[in-house]
Amino acid sequence: MQNTDLKIVPETQTETFPKNLDIATVMVYGLAILSGGVFLFLPLVNLIHPSPWQRSLGMIHGFGAMAATIVTVYAGHLAFPLLRGSNKVLPQMRSLTFWSAVVTFLSIASGNFGYMRYRAGADFGGARAWLKDNSPLTQYVFMEYHEFSVLFTLPLAVGSAWVLWHYGDKILEKANRPILAGVSIAVMAIMFYAMGGFVTGLAIAKVHSL
Repeated sequence: MQNTDLKIVPETQTETFPKNLDIATVMVYGLAILSGGVFLFLPLVNLIHPSPWQRSLGMIHGFGAMAATIVTVYAGHLAFPLLRGSNKVLPQMRSLTFWSAVVTFLSIASGNFGYMRYRAGADFGGARAWLKDNSPLTQYVFMEYHEFSVLFTLPLAVGSAWVLWHYGDKILEKANRPILAGVSIAVMAIMFYAMGGFVTGLAIAKVHSL
């Protein structure tokens, strides 16, 4: 009989040796956390702005707009399985629509304080007057869309939250399917308006801030 020497790797070495799947998982989570941190860092850039209005109002409204965007986008993504009648996301959607109403209100309220400064005359360094003279396309396209579209988020969020809390689990019944579809589409619209408002707000601030 021929003897063959088999080299057995100790179990401790096989357990500690990194696997490709483990490395990929760590990299994905690491990149996700890094990307989220960079995204959340955006409002803090206002702290180094030369304008005292931008350092205060810009940062406050920036955090409010970012919170509204994150919450509404998360709710908007869950609206798709809700539209298909998934009962697993229904309790979460009730909470998300409520908080969407809260954060959109805070974002709009803080934005109105900044809007007062924005509408100041040219003699006071108002951004609107400067944009109309130097970049009218920014004012008549980006700002006009930004002014009105983000205002739709609050009534849609309040209405969606009220319907979901009022109907409860009964909204998944066959007779209430049109109401469920309407709420799901409304939450998707909130996500669309919030994302559009956030992007146009950044574009306006890049051209001329407060």
